[in-house]
Amino acid sequence: MKKLITAFIAIFAALSAGLLSATAQGTTYKVVKGDSLWKIAVKYEVGVSELIKANPQIKNPNLIYPGQVVSIPEAAPLKTFEEEVIRLINKERTSRGLPALTTDWQLSRVARYKSQDMIDKNYFAHQSPTYGSPFDMMEAFGLRFSAAAENIAYGQRTAAEVVNAWMNSPGHRANILSKSYTHTGVGAAKKANGTLYWTQMFMKPVK
Repeated sequence: MKKLITAFIAIFAALSAGLLSATAQGTTYKVVKGDSLWKIAVKYEVGVSELIKANPQIKNPNLIYPGQVVSIPEAAPLKTFEEEVIRLINKERTSRGLPALTTDWQLSRVARYKSQDMIDKNYFAHQSPTYGSPFDMMEAFGLRFSAAAENIAYGQRTAAEVVNAWMNSPGHRANILSKSYTHTGVGAAKKANGTLYWTQMFMKPVK
Protein backbone atom coordinates (compact mmCIF):
# COMPACT_ATOMS: atom_id res chain seq x y z
CA MET A 1 0.00 0.00 0.00
CA LYS A 2 1.33 3.38 -0.98
CA LYS A 3 0.03 6.70 0.17
CA LEU A 4 1.00 10.32 0.18
CA ILE A 5 -0.77 13.35 1.51
CA THR A 6 -1.46 16.74 0.00
CA ALA A 7 1.55 18.97 0.56
CA PHE A 8 1.62 21.41 3.46
CA ILE A 9 2.88 24.84 2.43
CA ALA A 10 3.26 28.07 4.41
CA ILE A 11 5.46 31.08 5.06
CA PHE A 12 6.05 31.65 8.77
CA ALA A 13 8.00 34.09 10.89
CA ALA A 14 10.70 32.22 12.77
CA LEU A 15 11.01 31.34 16.44
CA SER A 16 13.39 28.88 18.20
CA ALA A 17 13.94 26.08 20.84
CA GLY A 18 14.31 22.26 20.89
CA LEU A 19 15.82 18.70 21.40
CA LEU A 20 14.91 14.94 21.79
CA SER A 21 16.06 11.20 21.99
CA ALA A 22 18.47 8.69 20.34
CA THR A 23 18.99 5.63 18.13
CA ALA A 24 21.42 2.70 18.04
CA GLN A 25 25.10 3.06 18.93
CA GLY A 26 27.44 3.87 16.09
CA THR A 27 31.06 4.79 16.91
CA THR A 28 33.12 6.55 19.59
CA TYR A 29 35.01 9.83 19.76
CA LYS A 30 37.81 10.94 22.12
CA VAL A 31 37.32 14.48 23.40
CA VAL A 32 40.08 16.99 22.66
CA LYS A 33 40.74 20.45 24.08
CA GLY A 34 38.12 22.97 22.99
CA ASP A 35 35.40 20.37 22.33
CA SER A 36 31.81 20.69 23.46
CA LEU A 37 28.91 18.32 22.98
CA TRP A 38 27.50 20.78 20.43
CA LYS A 39 30.72 20.73 18.38
CA ILE A 40 30.76 16.93 18.48
CA ALA A 41 27.07 16.82 17.51
CA VAL A 42 27.71 19.03 14.48
CA LYS A 43 30.77 16.99 13.49
CA TYR A 44 28.77 13.76 13.44
CA GLU A 45 25.43 15.32 12.39
CA VAL A 46 23.49 14.10 15.40
CA GLY A 47 21.47 15.98 18.00
CA VAL A 48 22.97 17.03 21.32
CA SER A 49 20.08 15.26 23.05
CA GLU A 50 20.98 12.02 21.25
CA LEU A 51 24.57 12.37 22.50
CA ILE A 52 23.37 12.96 26.06
CA LYS A 53 21.12 9.90 25.98
CA ALA A 54 23.88 7.73 24.51
CA ASN A 55 26.36 8.85 27.20
CA PRO A 56 24.79 8.53 30.68
CA GLN A 57 28.31 8.66 32.16
CA ILE A 58 28.42 12.38 31.34
CA LYS A 59 26.75 13.87 34.41
CA ASN A 60 26.96 17.50 33.27
CA PRO A 61 26.58 17.96 29.49
CA ASN A 62 28.20 21.38 29.79
CA LEU A 63 31.40 19.87 31.18
CA ILE A 64 33.41 17.41 29.10
CA TYR A 65 37.15 16.87 29.35
CA PRO A 66 39.99 15.94 26.97
CA GLY A 67 40.47 12.19 26.90
CA GLN A 68 36.82 11.35 27.63
CA VAL A 69 35.33 8.82 25.22
CA VAL A 70 31.93 9.80 23.83
CA SER A 71 29.65 7.23 22.20
CA ILE A 72 28.20 8.50 18.93
CA PRO A 73 24.74 7.06 18.21
CA GLU A 74 23.85 6.01 14.69
CA ALA A 75 21.75 8.96 13.57
CA ALA A 76 20.52 7.75 10.19
CA PRO A 77 20.27 4.00 9.49
CA LEU A 78 18.46 4.79 6.19
CA LYS A 79 20.77 7.63 5.17
CA THR A 80 21.55 6.13 1.75
CA PHE A 81 17.83 6.22 0.89
CA GLU A 82 17.51 9.77 2.21
CA GLU A 83 20.50 11.07 0.26
CA GLU A 84 19.17 9.50 -2.92
CA VAL A 85 15.81 11.25 -2.47
CA ILE A 86 17.59 14.59 -2.22
CA ARG A 87 19.74 13.81 -5.25
CA LEU A 88 16.67 12.95 -7.32
CA ILE A 89 14.78 16.02 -6.08
CA ASN A 90 17.67 18.25 -7.06
CA LYS A 91 17.85 16.55 -10.45
CA GLU A 92 14.20 17.49 -10.99
CA ARG A 93 14.94 21.09 -10.00
CA THR A 94 18.13 21.63 -11.96
CA SER A 95 16.64 20.08 -15.09
CA ARG A 96 14.13 22.96 -14.99
CA GLY A 97 16.70 25.65 -14.39
CA LEU A 98 16.05 25.89 -10.66
CA PRO A 99 18.89 25.93 -8.09
CA ALA A 100 19.57 22.76 -6.18
CA LEU A 101 18.42 22.69 -2.57
CA THR A 102 21.10 22.61 0.12
CA THR A 103 21.00 19.50 2.31
CA ASP A 104 20.47 20.48 5.94
CA TRP A 105 21.33 17.70 8.40
CA GLN A 106 19.33 19.30 11.20
CA LEU A 107 16.24 19.39 8.97
CA SER A 108 16.83 15.74 8.06
CA ARG A 109 16.99 14.96 11.77
CA VAL A 110 13.57 16.55 12.29
CA ALA A 111 12.19 14.70 9.26
CA ARG A 112 13.38 11.37 10.70
CA TYR A 113 11.60 12.09 13.95
CA LYS A 114 8.42 12.87 12.02
CA SER A 115 8.58 9.62 10.02
CA GLN A 116 9.23 7.60 13.18
CA ASP A 117 6.44 9.43 15.02
CA MET A 118 3.94 8.46 12.31
CA ILE A 119 4.94 4.83 12.84
CA ASP A 120 4.95 5.00 16.64
CA LYS A 121 1.63 6.84 16.92
CA ASN A 122 -0.04 5.03 14.00
CA TYR A 123 -1.11 8.06 11.96
CA PHE A 124 -0.42 9.58 8.55
CA ALA A 125 -0.87 13.35 8.56
CA HIS A 126 1.03 16.62 8.64
CA GLN A 127 -0.38 17.37 12.09
CA SER A 128 1.44 15.28 14.68
CA PRO A 129 -0.14 14.35 18.02
CA THR A 130 3.36 14.67 19.47
CA TYR A 131 4.83 17.73 17.79
CA GLY A 132 1.90 19.65 16.29
CA SER A 133 2.25 21.16 12.81
CA PRO A 134 5.45 20.79 10.76
CA PHE A 135 6.21 24.42 11.52
CA ASP A 136 5.74 23.92 15.26
CA MET A 137 7.99 20.89 15.05
CA MET A 138 10.78 22.66 13.17
CA GLU A 139 10.69 25.52 15.65
CA ALA A 140 10.73 23.13 18.62
CA PHE A 141 13.95 21.62 17.25
CA GLY A 142 15.55 25.05 17.09
CA LEU A 143 15.18 25.76 13.37
CA ARG A 144 14.48 29.35 12.32
CA PHE A 145 12.92 29.98 8.93
CA SER A 146 10.95 32.49 6.88
CA ALA A 147 9.33 29.82 4.69
CA ALA A 148 8.78 26.09 5.23
CA ALA A 149 6.91 23.09 3.85
CA GLU A 150 6.56 19.33 4.28
CA ASN A 151 5.91 16.35 2.01
CA ILE A 152 5.08 12.92 3.48
CA ALA A 153 4.44 9.48 2.02
CA TYR A 154 4.51 5.79 2.94
CA GLY A 155 4.71 2.44 1.20
CA GLN A 156 7.20 3.40 -1.51
CA ARG A 157 10.09 0.95 -1.47
CA THR A 158 12.82 3.12 -3.00
CA ALA A 159 13.88 6.75 -3.29
CA ALA A 160 12.90 6.76 -6.96
CA GLU A 161 9.39 5.50 -6.13
CA VAL A 162 8.72 8.17 -3.54
CA VAL A 163 10.10 10.99 -5.71
CA ASN A 164 7.98 9.80 -8.65
CA ALA A 165 4.91 9.70 -6.40
CA TRP A 166 5.52 13.23 -5.15
CA MET A 167 6.24 14.56 -8.64
CA ASN A 168 2.93 13.10 -9.85
CA SER A 169 1.01 14.91 -7.10
CA PRO A 170 0.41 18.64 -7.76
CA GLY A 171 0.85 19.80 -4.17
CA HIS A 172 4.01 17.81 -3.52
CA ARG A 173 5.43 18.78 -6.89
CA ALA A 174 4.80 22.44 -6.07
CA ASN A 175 6.90 22.10 -2.91
CA ILE A 176 9.70 20.32 -4.74
CA LEU A 177 9.88 22.94 -7.50
CA SER A 178 9.20 25.99 -5.34
CA LYS A 179 11.57 28.96 -5.43
CA SER A 180 10.58 29.80 -1.85
CA TYR A 181 12.89 27.21 -0.25
CA THR A 182 16.68 26.92 -0.26
CA HIS A 183 17.27 23.99 2.13
CA THR A 184 15.84 20.50 2.50
CA GLY A 185 16.10 17.45 4.72
CA VAL A 186 14.75 13.93 4.23
CA GLY A 187 14.00 11.41 6.94
CA ALA A 188 12.97 7.79 6.41
CA ALA A 189 11.84 5.27 9.01
CA LYS A 190 10.96 1.59 8.68
CA LYS A 191 7.95 -0.01 10.35
CA ALA A 192 8.29 -3.49 11.88
CA ASN A 193 6.55 -4.98 8.82
CA GLY A 194 9.11 -3.33 6.50
CA THR A 195 6.93 -0.43 5.32
CA LEU A 196 8.94 2.73 4.76
CA TYR A 197 7.63 6.12 5.89
CA TRP A 198 9.07 9.20 4.21
CA THR A 199 9.21 12.86 5.22
CA GLN A 200 10.81 15.66 3.27
CA MET A 201 10.99 19.09 4.87
CA PHE A 202 11.83 22.33 3.08
CA MET A 203 12.76 25.73 4.44
CA LYS A 204 14.39 29.07 3.83
CA PRO A 205 16.49 29.65 6.96
CA VAL A 206 16.63 32.93 8.83
CA LYS A 207 20.24 33.84 9.52
